[in-house]
Amino acid sequence: MQLTVNNAAFHADITPDRRNAGQPPERALGRVIACDGSRATILSAVSTGSWQASDAWAIGRMISINLGPSRIVALVYKLHAVEPAWTDGENPIQVEVEFLGEVLEKPDGSARFQSGITTYPPIGAIAHRIRAGDLALVHDLGDRTGAEIGHVTQDASIAATVSIQDMLSRHFALVGTTGVGKSSAVSLLLRRAVAARPRLRVLILDPHNEYSVAFPDLALTIDGDALDLPFWMFKQEEFADIVFRGRPALDDEPDILREVVAAARTRYRVPSGQELARDLGSSLLKRPLDLGTGRSGSEPAPSTGGVDASTPYRLKDAFAVIDEMIGLHEQRWPRAALRSLKVRLESLHADPRYRFMFGRANMYETVAPILGQIFRIPMHGRPITAFQLGGLPGEVVNAVASVLSRLAFDIAMASQGACEVLVLCEEAHRYVPSDRALGFAPTRQAIARIAKEGRKYGAYLGVVTQRPGELDPTILSQCSTVFAMRLANERDQQIIRSAISDASASTINFLSSIGNREAIAFGEGVATTMRMRFAELKPHELPAMGGRAGEGGGRLEPTLDDMVRRMRA
Repeated sequence: MQLTVNNAAFHADITPDRRNAGQPPERALGRVIACDGSRATILSAVSTGSWQASDAWAIGRMISINLGPSRIVALVYKLHAVEPAWTDGENPIQVEVEFLGEVLEKPDGSARFQSGITTYPPIGAIAHRIRAGDLALVHDLGDRTGAEIGHVTQDASIAATVSIQDMLSRHFALVGTTGVGKSSAVSLLLRRAVAARPRLRVLILDPHNEYSVAFPDLALTIDGDALDLPFWMFKQEEFADIVFRGRPALDDEPDILREVVAAARTRYRVPSGQELARDLGSSLLKRPLDLGTGRSGSEPAPSTGGVDASTPYRLKDAFAVIDEMIGLHEQRWPRAALRSLKVRLESLHADPRYRFMFGRANMYETVAPILGQIFRIPMHGRPITAFQLGGLPGEVVNAVASVLSRLAFDIAMASQGACEVLVLCEEAHRYVPSDRALGFAPTRQAIARIAKEGRKYGAYLGVVTQRPGELDPTILSQCSTVFAMRLANERDQQIIRSAISDASASTINFLSSIGNREAIAFGEGVATTMRMRFAELKPHELPAMGGRAGEGGGRLEPTLDDMVRRMRA
């Protein structure tokens, strides 16, 4: 129950304070009775009669403590009555507040807010309702350019702004449990980001296919049918993870695959006539593989690092190499392992779910057209790529995420910062889990490389997860701006509590009870720790899993044959 503050007990010796006409005539709330380095206790009095919402103490509200030339800004985090029994008259209460900073008056009459406290309140100092102007100063970015993303929860007339430059360049994270509006908040932040940074490209790793309808005017959607990601673009570890998925690779199998791929790359660069001439007069059963043969007099043999180079090769050459290995008189590898590898490659090649890797792989001579499509070079007015991972086989998702993250960093580095790329990882705990034994090592390395080195080259990282407790803490620590929405799990709250500054630690106590679309924003991208509510998006800008399935009644239910076909494809 909210109760009226009895101001009569405190306003007798208060000097009239400048305030807006719309503010309550009495702003005194109580007096400081205890203080330490970061918190204070305020004694106030309330009664049961004719309360008004604007007069009531409330958890999460900011108040000010008047010191004359400065006003300390503090956050209410705890309330309790002094007496165990409640009467119909005046009842004393104690209010626990946490210091956020102070508003300093300049000689010219202007004011500015600074974090931290230079002068602590004496015992008996008067606490006030915070002025609307001071509340705006607390959330003002100062000289930094800000983008409006919603409003401050305490006062809807004050815009919640974020510095897009700082949010991107130092990476950001958005966490919250299911159903609190994470996807809508991500859509809003991305719209503000591409509006503020015209050179920015955004790559969304979308495991639930929910962003395909969120950016109808800004995004290109790539699903399993439209995707071309040739198998020869995968590094050795990435390709091996797909080939041997379902069981751990035997000791020899990774080495066999590495040698086969290296030989196939070499044969791709050797003219077929020269290959045939080389074989004339030689015994295929006796001669060893010549893995060092290259284009005559021009191209050196690939080194060990050449296995991971994004240069094309043909699977038929890989099959031919395996057959030759099987037929060699002096065996380097067990024939059973060679036959098993060939069967696995043939089954992958024939599986319709993997046609994005093998269907049109040899139609491309270079990676240029593929990079141009994925990273929007040129943009053609659509800087966002919604990459639908939900339509791919589950066993390739980690490898595909690794390839895309690695290419994003390489693109930014090769452009020397001219081409800025933001990689947004939805359900990031899948790719970089806290348990090192889980996940896929190359994906973890690719994302960690962006987090640690990306800002130097214009490669940025956005992390979205509902379980921050399961996310690699190293990745989360690299995100200097965090938007924490409602989190019910104590372990998840503890992770966020460890990331926030001590001066705003009590703010995290609200995480289990804040409303939908609300968030606690803190870090480099905002002026100070801020409880805010994200702005509402237009209906056609909202993410929706599987498209606009819930809109209208005219959507036809697919037939059983259609559903089976989609499951197979």
